[in-house]
Amino acid sequence: MDVFFDASPVSRSRLGLIVPKHGHRIVDRNRLRRRLREIGRRELLPRLRDRGVAVDVLLRVHRKAYGASFVELEREVVSTMEELWPER
Repeated sequence: MDVFFDASPVSRSRLGLIVPKHGHRIVDRNRLRRRLREIGRRELLPRLRDRGVAVDVLLRVHRKAYGASFVELEREVVSTMEELWPER
């Protein structure tokens, strides 16, 4: 998963997703997109808000993400966030 971020022009963090087809069905693509949105809503955005960080985060997934479980995706997103914005 690639993570891009930039200062947010608004006073809160926002999440964007890029989920390429990679030869998968639209059903698979939508499932992956829904999972990532839920991880962002439950884990990523609240943690950024608690740390006082207002950034726009863009997640671009790779082909391997289609085979990952929800827990694996969540672990990847949270660990990446912890590397970029550690707790104070």
